[in-house]
Amino acid sequence: MGIVNIDDDLHDQIRKASVVSCRSINAQAAFWIKIGMLCELNPTQSFNEIVAQELRAAGVAAKAVTQAAA
Repeated sequence: MGIVNIDDDLHDQIRKASVVSCRSINAQAAFWIKIGMLCELNPTQSFNEIVAQELRAAGVAAKAVTQAAA
């Protein structure tokens, strides 16, 4: 395992996103790196398609969220 040098502004964005996502700063950075790599390797797939594929591969069966009638 090594050390990755990143810009202070990017580190601040990772820190803020980690709070929203309930992840550690390192876990948030790892998530962004993994998804970024998958996006580059699969340029025809959307972000949502890639995340859904990863969830299925992990055995997560997510149901679609529907909005209640007003």
